[in-house]
Amino acid sequence: MSTQDTSAEVRPDSKQSAFAGPATAVLRIATGLLFLWAFADKAFGLGYATSSQNAWINGGSPTRGFLSRVDVGPFAETLRSWAGAAWADWLFMAGLLGIGVAVTLGIGLRLAAVTGTIMMLLMWVAEWPLDRVTNGGEPTMSTNPLIEYHVIYALVLIALAAVHAGNTWGLGRLWAGLPLVRQQRWLV
Repeated sequence: MSTQDTSAEVRPDSKQSAFAGPATAVLRIATGLLFLWAFADKAFGLGYATSSQNAWINGGSPTRGFLSRVDVGPFAETLRSWAGAAWADWLFMAGLLGIGVAVTLGIGLRLAAVTGTIMMLLMWVAEWPLDRVTNGGEPTMSTNPLIEYHVIYALVLIALAAVHAGNTWGLGRLWAGLPLVRQQRWLV
């Protein structure tokens, strides 16, 4: 029988614990809205990254601008060949919308984390921050060869799913209680 004093164990205090749920909820909602905004701007040409004449609803391609300018990394030629392809446009837009809705509402966070991480990995590959210069000899403007914003977004999505961030200010608990989701836990 141990007589060791365990009163000094590290435990989160109640203020930290009480703040954790709302803090992750705010991070979750902001991250979801980030994806939804990207979808809306590309779909409707809100005038930020996408002009109205280049909007998807007006016949524009959400992948053409980004992928046609890929000029760095070992996959540049392949990625440029995907620019403007209907399948790439539909997958990209479905991903932005699906991830955005799921994360904002706090449902399907595991699936959103997996698909969002794949999307961010593909975008990381397109920007290829490992290189300092493009194939044309111009600086890539990369500030960190490994940890850049696509990696951070992927890590945020994974963390939100891991801590069940949809349970605070979201529909996560309701979603997890649905019969299909109880049977198919990957849908949590």
